Amino acid sequence: MKTLRETKVGETVKVVKITGEGAVKRRIMDMGITKGTEIYVRKVAPLGDPVEINVRGYELSLRKADAEMVEVE
Repeated sequence: MKTLRETKVGETVKVVKITGEGAVKRRIMDMGITKGTEIYVRKVAPLGDPVEINVRGYELSLRKADAEMVEVE
């Protein structure tokens, strides 16, 4: 399964699953990244961290470690 971190700039993907546990998973879900949500990848910083995405009409930056926890299709 592909993760949000592996997604290329300009792609729109759909969230399949969020891995991780406890507070980290809850924080990702509180930002609006839930199963079935569409995410557009706007930019990736030169060293790959952070990833700037557009989700539910707003812009959000995620660290690489957090982006790896989001499985997409």
